[in-house]
Order: sequence, then C-alpha cells, then structure tokens
Amino acid sequence: MTQGVYPPHPWLQAQEVAFVPRASSPLIQWVMHGLARTYRALGHRVVDRPRPEHTTIVVTSAPYGEDVYWKQALLFNLRRLYGMRRVANFWTVVAVSPQRFQEDLARIQHALQKGVEGLSGLQFSGLAPSAALALWEQGRRGGPIAVLERVVQTQAKSIRVLLVVGDEQPQEAYIFDLVGAYPRIPFHNEEDFLKEIVWRMVTVASTRTVSQHQMQGEPIPRRIWEGLESPKAMMRASRAFAERDFFSPMVRIADFTTVPGALIISAMIAEQYSEGCFATWEPELNALVATVTGSARPVHKGSLEEKDLAVIVGVRPDGMGAYYRPVEGLPNDPPSSEAVELYGMDEKLPRISWQGNPVPVTRSKLHGHRGVAAYDPKRVEYVPLEEVYHHYPVTCASEAQAFAVKAAFQRAACLRNPEDPRTLAFTIIPCHGVIIVEKWVPGKQPFQEIWEAMDQGALEISLAVPQGPFGYQPGPDGRMHYTEDPAFWPWRLEASTSQRVESTM
Repeated sequence: MTQGVYPPHPWLQAQEVAFVPRASSPLIQWVMHGLARTYRALGHRVVDRPRPEHTTIVVTSAPYGEDVYWKQALLFNLRRLYGMRRVANFWTVVAVSPQRFQEDLARIQHALQKGVEGLSGLQFSGLAPSAALALWEQGRRGGPIAVLERVVQTQAKSIRVLLVVGDEQPQEAYIFDLVGAYPRIPFHNEEDFLKEIVWRMVTVASTRTVSQHQMQGEPIPRRIWEGLESPKAMMRASRAFAERDFFSPMVRIADFTTVPGALIISAMIAEQYSEGCFATWEPELNALVATVTGSARPVHKGSLEEKDLAVIVGVRPDGMGAYYRPVEGLPNDPPSSEAVELYGMDEKLPRISWQGNPVPVTRSKLHGHRGVAAYDPKRVEYVPLEEVYHHYPVTCASEAQAFAVKAAFQRAACLRNPEDPRTLAFTIIPCHGVIIVEKWVPGKQPFQEIWEAMDQGALEISLAVPQGPFGYQPGPDGRMHYTEDPAFWPWRLEASTSQRVESTM
C-alpha cells in the first residue's frame, strides 16, 4: 500500500463511470483524465457517454465562481440527453487557484465576523436574494469553507462537488455533499490523491438508501395515543434542545437558488431537509416514537408538533426501511431517514424491566449535525465507528451508515451491561453528526439525562462536525477533550495497549 492511503471499505462494488466535461482548464483536465485512469486501474468500467441502465456515476465539470444557468445544467438534462431517469451519484469537478481560494475564504471570514451586519458580504453571483442569511447560518456552524461549499454547489448546480485547489497540479481537494460535509484531501502524490478520491466516490455509490419505510398494523386509537407520555415528552424535548441550540435551522434549497422547485424535485433532490432526528421508547406500544422525515415537508425539530411524530414498530426483513404504525388523526408521514438504525441498534442489546414492562436498555436517542467537544468519562461513553468510516465517510439514509451506527452502539460497554453507571453513550458519524443514546434513569423524563449532561458540562456539544479521523484526550478537568492528534485516535490507543500487554508477557 502506498503511503497515505487507507484501505477502503470491503463492500465496495464495481461501478460504471461516465465523464461528461462541461468546463475545461489545465487543472480540470488533469483531474478528469487522472480519475478516469484511476477508475480503470481499480477495476471499474469507464464509458464515453452515460447509459440509462448501466451507468452509476456521472462526473462533469463547471467553472469556479460562475453561475451555471439551470436550463443548461447537466444534472437537469440527463434524462433529455441520455435517457437517464435518475443518477444518484452525480459529481461536478470545480477547479480554483490557491490565491483565489484564499481570497474568497478571507472575504467570507470577514463577513462572518461582522455577524448579521455582514450579510451584504455574503452576496454571490447566481444565488437567491435570501441566500445571505442561510449562508451566515452555514458559516456559524462550519466556518468560511462551509459557506463557500454552498456557494459552489449552487453556482455549479450540483450537490456533490469535488473542489480542487491548485494551478496546473492540485494542492488539495474538498468533497462537498448535501448535509454540508467538506472533508479535505491533501495532495502528497498523484496516485494516492486520485485513489482516495475514487474510493470516496465509490463508497457513496456502493451503499443503498434504507428509507423505504412502510406503514404496518392497525391505527393506534386516538384515546390511547392521547394517554401516552412519550408524545408529550418528544415535544418537550424538542423545545429543550432548541433552547440549547442543538438543531440547525432547516436547509431549504430555495434559500440558495432560483431553480424552479419542480425541476429540483425532478432531479430527485428534496426541496428541503431538516437536520437531525430523535426518538424515545414507549412501553405501552412496545415501539419507538420518533420524528418524521423532513424531506417530504418542512419539519422544525426545535418546535415539534404532534403531527411531526411517527411510531416505529420494526425494520423490514430486507433492511431497506422501517415499519411504522399509523395513529388515528395524524398525517402519518414516514419517520426520519435514520429510522432503521434508531430502531435496529437495540436488536443485540439487553432488555431490562421498567415499571413492570420489558424495554430496551436504551430509552431515548438524539441525532444532530453537531460534534462533541468534551465529555465526562464517568457519566458518558464514547463508542467510535470503525476506523474506515472516518477515512471514507457514509451519510444519512444509507445502509452503510445504519450498519456502522448499530455496530458501534452494540459495542458500548455501558449498554451491554445495564448495571454500568454510565447513563449516556455517543458516536459521531464523520462529516455528518452525533448520535447520543440515553439509558433509563429513575425519576427522569425522556431526554432529561441528555440535556442535563449538556448543562452540567458532562457532554459539551460543538457546532463543528469532525470531517475525518479524531479522538479524545484527557484534560486537566477530568473530561476527555476532542483532538485530531493521531496519537489519540481510538484505534491507535487500542494498538498501543495491545503492544504494552504483549511486551509484558
């Protein structure tokens, strides 16, 4: 293995890739030719033009800093030009010089430092008049690169973008996606650089979505629903977490672009998505009460209403979605895209008795596009995803994410042993966000243990989401603190512990 390249996921599948350049420069040509060569070398098929039934990845290009007119954007013309009904893996290569890149980041940083008074500095060609406020919110969470990400995506008319920084040869690259990820790939040598990009693209293409939820069972009568505690607890928790700034405002595509909404939907892009989801167990129903998906209609996770709830009762045998039970008098929209992992993580964990009812060891689960800056190891357990997911991230609604999250929590010592005094466990999906799990705590309502841990500093939430490998190191206050130092990556710690044990034998 060449230096700097981490091995990919073992479940990657062979892909058919078509390159359809729409803009050209020496750097774009270098990238496009290099990617095609690397795809072939890794055993994938590269074709001259997209084929409706076979092509799984389409790579195009767009100029930096220029607005691509939506009527000419390839994403919206794939069906007309090539007969393709849907391409889930559509990528656009955009190239920018290091000088221009740094100048634009500095301009954005200057505007963000002024707060809302700097909104005039967040105006960009081709973006909707309402974009400045939405960009400011993105910058509050991810800094200037997150703002630039939304600008480039909007101008290029592409959700997945490979932004390459360099002159005739790359210095670095960033990968952008819908949830706001911006992992950086440094250039060490040509082979490693291109191979890592290809493996990241193929990772996205090799996993299926698991959001094909199905309604099942008789409707829950209204009189029973109104007597349950969990729906009320969900709405209380919604406001409690909103007060703690846990949920980011909903991302609405219309806030960034003037592309007609019908055209966005035709390209299989939701008009909006609400960040995060949460759920709590209802013993009376033997089910999980959860938030509904935010892609079908606007759902404000910080101000939930009764109509924003769904009841998850199982996972489909094929794993492609969850089963949810209707409630009399509710719209009965499907649950959040993470429904499969929220329900499925309990499958191999113990069950306990709570007020005479058998229940999962986990009571409540909270997901948001946030990180964790520090935690108290006496009260909270960190359970990392496997290392490969930190190098080649997966994202929401994917089968791979559901598998990774379930596996992480099923390794949690505090969940495997209900008597473990730690009441909380969390994992972080790089480029996506945190999932926090709460055990049953006598005398407390659902989610109370989570928000009290936040208030008391036992679980310090960060606006920034890790974009690659990270770990936690001990601090002078007794807490574990976030670090990107490889010496504290959990896998390095495991290896060093193993070596110490072996050396004493």
